[in-house]
Amino acid sequence: MLATPRNLRFRGDPGRMGPLHAARVAIMSAGSKGTTYLGFDYGAKRIGLAVGDALTGSARPLPAVANGRQPDWDKLAKALEEWHPAGCVVGLPVDLDGQDQAVTVQARAFAETLRRRYDVAVYLCDERLSSRAADEELRSARADGRLNRRVRKGDRDGVAARLILEQWLADGGHRNTTTTNA
Repeated sequence: MLATPRNLRFRGDPGRMGPLHAARVAIMSAGSKGTTYLGFDYGAKRIGLAVGDALTGSARPLPAVANGRQPDWDKLAKALEEWHPAGCVVGLPVDLDGQDQAVTVQARAFAETLRRRYDVAVYLCDERLSSRAADEELRSARADGRLNRRVRKGDRDGVAARLILEQWLADGGHRNTTTTNA
């Protein structure tokens, strides 16, 4: 059975994908240890989540996870249990000059807690402008009919997490065997 995101119809919809894309989604759904990674876009209200595969270099958004005083660790544990990732990629929010922002410290703390709590490799990835790129992608998908509903709050977070993860995979981060210290 193909796992498809319920909240984003324009990506991963089995009714709209060709055989090659369906094969990629099937590979990603299998959760093949060693090639599957989870991507995170840390935010004060929500944490965007995506799953990707190093073999294909592609990723897809998953439903966002609530983040209030604490992240929803139960939902994060379920995602880790379902996908059995070789590692997790957390977007590091820095400003355009590469300097830390207030949320950068929180994202680093989240990455470190994720690493300690679940004993999983965690990598940090520069996420400059990922949310802006996600907004553009969603706007474009809405305009050309690939997304046939209103954009929901968590959509942006999931797409941003997908973009972060795809960037990390494209940059060869999955070939790096050492974890980035959070």
